[in-house]
Amino acid sequence: MKKDIIVVGGGCIGLMSAYCLLKSGRSVTVIEKDDITNGTSFGNAGLLSAFKKAPLSVPGAIPDTLKLMLKGESPASVHPVFDLNLFKWLIKFAASSTQARLKRTLALFERYGRISLDMYENMVKEDEMDFHFCKDGLLMIYTEEKTFDEKAAHCNNPDAYEILSKEKTKEYMPILNDKVIGSILLKENGHIDPGEFMLELKKFLENKGVEFLLNEEVTRLEFEGSKVSKIITSKDEYEAETFILSTGADATLAKQAKNKFLMTPAKGYSITFKMDDSLKPKTSSLFADLFIAMTPRRDTVRMTSKLELGTTNPEIVRKQIDSIHKNLGQYTNDFVKEEMVEWTGFRPLTPNDMPIIGYDERYDNLVHATGLGWLGITFAPAIGKIINDVITVDKKNSTNEDILLFSAFYQG
Repeated sequence: MKKDIIVVGGGCIGLMSAYCLLKSGRSVTVIEKDDITNGTSFGNAGLLSAFKKAPLSVPGAIPDTLKLMLKGESPASVHPVFDLNLFKWLIKFAASSTQARLKRTLALFERYGRISLDMYENMVKEDEMDFHFCKDGLLMIYTEEKTFDEKAAHCNNPDAYEILSKEKTKEYMPILNDKVIGSILLKENGHIDPGEFMLELKKFLENKGVEFLLNEEVTRLEFEGSKVSKIITSKDEYEAETFILSTGADATLAKQAKNKFLMTPAKGYSITFKMDDSLKPKTSSLFADLFIAMTPRRDTVRMTSKLELGTTNPEIVRKQIDSIHKNLGQYTNDFVKEEMVEWTGFRPLTPNDMPIIGYDERYDNLVHATGLGWLGITFAPAIGKIINDVITVDKKNSTNEDILLFSAFYQG
């Protein structure tokens, strides 16, 4: 029997799209090649960081990264491979790192960050989900005097910022040593536990009738005229009125529809561990000059870092894990990490921080929802809402203002 809507991909964007479509009365099937408990959404830091925090493509990103490379502290690395798509991505990234685009991106982030925060709050209050939702800010910790002074000079809104001395910063994160310069609390941000969120959302969707086909990989799209006629999986084949591709960094199916999205897989790492409660960060924190995030959870702390481009190796590389510990250790006192769990995965990264969302330009029943990089958890609710609206209300990209504003399809 022909299905209504099939979502291919069970990450946070896929599940939030299913959630919003379900709320609109649509019948949804989610097909995921794994069991949803080991994807990029599960390895996420859980930051809800849309407010006042610079995106990746910020002016000075390239020279700042090169400087950190010389110090041996850089979170970013580009593997020396011949990859034309990666080369084009890097050129576009450099061209996107301008002050004019930064101003626009920050405004868009706040618009869709607000929608997402409000939706997370409603999911807790109205749907009675529990995923450790905290609206207690994001602590930006600085290890370089220059970057701290530059940021602090623009923090003139006491409702949005609080500038903290070195001593006050240590109250938020007791493990810090005296090499830290200070910090700025971005008050409007927050965090969740991404693993708890994914499991709570899946349970909610299943209880409301969403069908999950897990450990089933979609291998091929079949086409008939201007439509996707069916999809072929490792177990079966399915027809549907509408197909949503939410496959993260894996562009295999999008390429079958003749798309050549300027998106690259960015490999990142997380380390989850237990530590003395008295030493745990009081809120989610980001070492701004090192790109290391630390997020307190119910019983553990998660640390995330690294941005590897030009690799498809899915294995944990020991030197990358060691580098995270080493870089953090320069600015913290010794502390014990117990029951460490290491993870690595690939984020779908566009060169201008804009997601790839909306109807396919060739096939009018195919919708794309990917490209959020490490901001998937930050914007997942808003993206789910946009996907629902363009499918159930607008029927096309050109009449949906959010697609026009926020989709990479319209960002040049």
